[in-house]
Amino acid sequence: MPESASNKANSAFGLVPPHVKGFLQSGYDDFEKFWEQAALDAMEEIYWFKKWDKAFEDDYPTFRWFVGGLTNACFSAVDYNVIKGRAGRAAIVSEIAETGEVNVLTYGQLLHMVKLYAAALRGMGVKKGDRVAIYMPMGVESVASMLACARIGAIHVVIFAGFSYKAVADRIELSGAEYVLAQDVNHRRGLAIELKKVVDDAIAEVPGGQVKKVAVLRTAAEEARPMVEGRDIYWEDFLALAEGQSGEVEIMESNEPLFLLPTSGTTAKPKVTVHVHGGYQQYVYSMGQWIYKMRPEDVWFATSDIGWIVGHSYNVYGPLISGCTTILFEGTPDFPKKDMIWDVIERNRVSALWISPTGVRGLMRLGVEEAERHDLSSVERIFCAGEVLNPAAWEWLQMEVFEDRVPVIDHMWQTETSGPVIGNPYGLGMYPIKPGSAALAVPGVLVDIVDEKTGETCPPNEKGMFVIKRPFPGLTPTLWGDPERYKNDYWEYIDTLQGMYCSGDGAYRDDDGYIWFVGRADEVIKISAHRIGTIEIENALISHPLVMECGVSGVPDDFRGEVACAFVVLKAGAEPSEELKKELIQHIRQVMGPIVVMGDIQFVGMLPKTRSGKIMRRVMKKMWLGEDLGDLSTIEDGASVDEIREAVSRMQA
Repeated sequence: MPESASNKANSAFGLVPPHVKGFLQSGYDDFEKFWEQAALDAMEEIYWFKKWDKAFEDDYPTFRWFVGGLTNACFSAVDYNVIKGRAGRAAIVSEIAETGEVNVLTYGQLLHMVKLYAAALRGMGVKKGDRVAIYMPMGVESVASMLACARIGAIHVVIFAGFSYKAVADRIELSGAEYVLAQDVNHRRGLAIELKKVVDDAIAEVPGGQVKKVAVLRTAAEEARPMVEGRDIYWEDFLALAEGQSGEVEIMESNEPLFLLPTSGTTAKPKVTVHVHGGYQQYVYSMGQWIYKMRPEDVWFATSDIGWIVGHSYNVYGPLISGCTTILFEGTPDFPKKDMIWDVIERNRVSALWISPTGVRGLMRLGVEEAERHDLSSVERIFCAGEVLNPAAWEWLQMEVFEDRVPVIDHMWQTETSGPVIGNPYGLGMYPIKPGSAALAVPGVLVDIVDEKTGETCPPNEKGMFVIKRPFPGLTPTLWGDPERYKNDYWEYIDTLQGMYCSGDGAYRDDDGYIWFVGRADEVIKISAHRIGTIEIENALISHPLVMECGVSGVPDDFRGEVACAFVVLKAGAEPSEELKKELIQHIRQVMGPIVVMGDIQFVGMLPKTRSGKIMRRVMKKMWLGEDLGDLSTIEDGASVDEIREAVSRMQA
């Protein structure tokens, strides 16, 4: 396949170190050879019981990597570390904010625990290929459960332990899970969240008889939760089922499923992505080396949750395969203390931090003085993804908190990609950072920005659709039980883009080839024929000294087609007023020019976000249009919807 214009742009300018340029070029020239060599180089950390027969096999729209190879992600993540002499090294540091409980597990202890859980799963009746739903907060038990499923060839389906019963029911039913591992209760901000009741209510919504067994981890000694006779068992009884069962590893073909992870949509049913043992291991390990520079000495702190792809890839599998110590943090960053994140970093001598832009803005709101109370000198690099890292948030973290001592690196990926696709390769040799841009395509991934109408490459600085032009090992090869939707939603999203993977993101390349994401393609605002990304307007607003964060959506306008409306959260101490509203509108015009026409700005206390921190701009637009909001079970705080609804009413009054 010929080199795309975006990759020509990457190599045409002098911002990429020469040795990195050559590495990138080898991935563009022969991607099969590139990824096979990457897999051969990774054999020191990824264990193959049998080497693959063929590196890549295309069967459009699906594909297979490392065909015929035999491996197991659990073996690479746990056993292989013990074999290499790391049994006494810390694998996991688990911290529970609400209670102050800290639990450290070495690789040797983790192996013992995982083998016990694996034997217990087999004793409960779980077989290779069975789906096991895990509805538990961050902790050693939930991670050991994931690894134990992988160990015996079962397919784990981790569900964020904050989702409503409706969201849990959807995920159990769509995955066909027959077994559920759950915790009885969790606590957030001092309030008890009855997880077992959520599971019971969810199972009542799925087809009768689908769920055979529920194992419940008890953490609340003061009262028992209702148990369904014949279906529910307590954790100690679950572990007793290990008696007489094998905890040994099931050898898996490279393309057999490791886990299912549904995306969190706002309208339609979630898409259930599939990730497989061979390609997934290889991709998260390679990105761990090239982008993150993971090494066994690292204390790695990703502030995500195992309910998200980041939690799978860089709380669990990526760090463990690389031999790191990974920190699992269960709680909120500001409870019971406002400096929880900084405290975790200092006490554990964290060397690498992964945090979402929403997380950064949340820490900004708490104030730089919370960070200044702590010794953060152990931190060597910081990575952000989930949404675009606004320049103002980048500058706060880069300059105010870390005093320009370490790089704060933005990058982009999706549930479907399992790891980064656009990024700055800290592990290979960095490019200059441009705040607001995720930089360039990662090695081995061919991307482009194309015109939706023609499928042709967009010239620099022209907005188009971000696409991936060929499969790579970390890309989901199908959707569980719905291959037709996989083809239609990703590879044939628009007739002109057939054969290209469509991420659904709008973006443009600058003159240096850097990629700038401007929002979801269906959220780009067209004002008097000008295409303007929601994120571009949000960046302009956040650059005002009184704005903490904001959400922007386009709304219909009889004269201009669309205008922009913004919902703004102010910094502590700032007071909303009509004067400030006018000042913000003028600020946008100064930053972006007169082409951006603001319909209105409303001040709110919080924005509607998914549990993973993404602003739900489509929900805001649907409110304006009076349309059905769809499934809101993935929203972080329902009160934010009520507040936006009131703000919309004021706008339309």
